[in-house]
Amino acid sequence: MAQKLTYKKAGVDIEAANRFVGAVKRMASSTLSAHVISSPGSFGSLFDLSSFKYKNPVLVSSTDGVGTKLLIANLAGKHDTVGIDLVAMNVNDILCTGAKPLFFLDYMAVGHLNAKIMQEVMKGIINGCHLAGCALIGGETAEMPDLYKGEDYDLAGFTVGVVEGHGIVDGSGIKADDVLLGLASSGLHSNGYSLARKALSLKE
Repeated sequence: MAQKLTYKKAGVDIEAANRFVGAVKRMASSTLSAHVISSPGSFGSLFDLSSFKYKNPVLVSSTDGVGTKLLIANLAGKHDTVGIDLVAMNVNDILCTGAKPLFFLDYMAVGHLNAKIMQEVMKGIINGCHLAGCALIGGETAEMPDLYKGEDYDLAGFTVGVVEGHGIVDGSGIKADDVLLGLASSGLHSNGYSLARKALSLKE
């Protein structure tokens, strides 16, 4: 008699994923504002712009990930900060245009859904959204054991902001004698980890 084929036998635990999504909804609710019409978990996320007093609103978007810093997170067993960096990598890119961040969506791809690790990641994402002043309005968690080994995972994000049309920062106003300010970094964030890992592995 042939065995019944299920997602779980294929390596995808839908029940565990549903429990995780439920936990994420509760966690993300703290980032929501009156502008969010739908809550995380719906097929499409809705955000109301009508109460923003822009004369010529321009939407600004960005998508990014945290790259090989995830290898460091796995080695260190520390997963509650990569989510902050994920939000920052996206938000920083739209801040450069003068935009105000409005909302954020995340994408998590895993080999095996470890709810404890993923909830730590989500804590970081939510913390990042609070720091950036944007709402976490949706996301996706994909369990793909054929693509990712064991508990390996990857992260990506997407953010949207708004800027007044006449206030867009694009560098066109730069002129001679302008003052250039440089701000010191607090350390490595999510750029340069491939090079940093290579440098640290070199022997004298």
